Amino acid sequence: MPWSNQNGGGGWKSGGGPWGQRPPRGGGPSGPSPDLEDILRKGQDSLKRALPGGGSGKFVWVIVILVLFVLWLVQSFYTVEPDEEGVVLRFGEYSRTTGPGLRFAVWPVETAETPKVLQENQLNFGGVTRGGSPEGLMLGGDQNIVDIKFTVLWKILDAKKFLFNVRDPERLVRVVAESAMREVVGRTPGEQIRTQGRLAAQDQVLALIQGTLDSYESGILITGVKLEKADPPPAVIDAFEEVQRAEQNQNKFIREAEQYRNKLLGEAQGQASKIVEDAKAYKSKVTLEAEGEAQRFLSVYEEYSKAKEVTRKRLFLETMEEVLSNTNKVIIEPSGGQGVVPYLPLPEVSKRSKASETRKGGGQ
Repeated sequence: MPWSNQNGGGGWKSGGGPWGQRPPRGGGPSGPSPDLEDILRKGQDSLKRALPGGGSGKFVWVIVILVLFVLWLVQSFYTVEPDEEGVVLRFGEYSRTTGPGLRFAVWPVETAETPKVLQENQLNFGGVTRGGSPEGLMLGGDQNIVDIKFTVLWKILDAKKFLFNVRDPERLVRVVAESAMREVVGRTPGEQIRTQGRLAAQDQVLALIQGTLDSYESGILITGVKLEKADPPPAVIDAFEEVQRAEQNQNKFIREAEQYRNKLLGEAQGQASKIVEDAKAYKSKVTLEAEGEAQRFLSVYEEYSKAKEVTRKRLFLETMEEVLSNTNKVIIEPSGGQGVVPYLPLPEVSKRSKASETRKGGGQ
């Protein structure tokens, strides 16, 4: 009997050999696992049966080449979306930049990267770190601590620089933005950064971040910096509010004092102006009276030089008229009767009558 029959009736095709049955390569409860050579042989038999003419070797190679060509075309064509920009690399080196649409790159010699150049990215600062401490605490220019919370918006400006010069763009923007904010806050008083200096601080931080990124040739554009919060630390917020109220009361008292000062100053200036105007009026009055008297004297002198005797009598009569018109004496001429006419004190009578009329008028 042949040796093959003595070993179970099987040769190499049946899995046997001159040393007996081939040992199993592992298996489970149902027996050994299928052999790789058996799987390949079965696949070849199935492909030959599926191809026309029994699957000659030349026809098989044509099919394989066509499949490989289709796979190459699929790998060579790529699509660039409207918000993206294509960067073609040839053996890892920059080759060209392409716009949106269906593009072609010779694979595997060339590969394409499509970063989103129109997408605006956002980074938030001022949260709480893993250790539980707030990362927004910064020291102001007046040695006061300020709790800062801000947001940075950025996008890709140059895809080539962005891909070749930056390894971790988000971490780069975060580190540069935080450093720039700390620098601006460090040279600005805390009170100013909390109140009217916010807009100026935002502009300074944006310019500082952009300048630093441009020096690195990162290809990143900072589109906005928004300072959302600049408050005292939470531990001292109550004391800070108390100081703010005291400052507000101080400003209120100062305004009231200034208002009272302005009122008194206005009244004093009004009185001073009135006195000055009265003095000017009195000056004008006295000047005009003096000029009138001088003019009158000159006119009298001219008349006197023309007729001295007549003018002298006229001056005498006018003077006596003026003097006697202000006297209270009553002169009674003697009559032709006998005896002495008694003196009647008419001035005293007239004074008493006037005093009695005054008392009556006041009583009414």
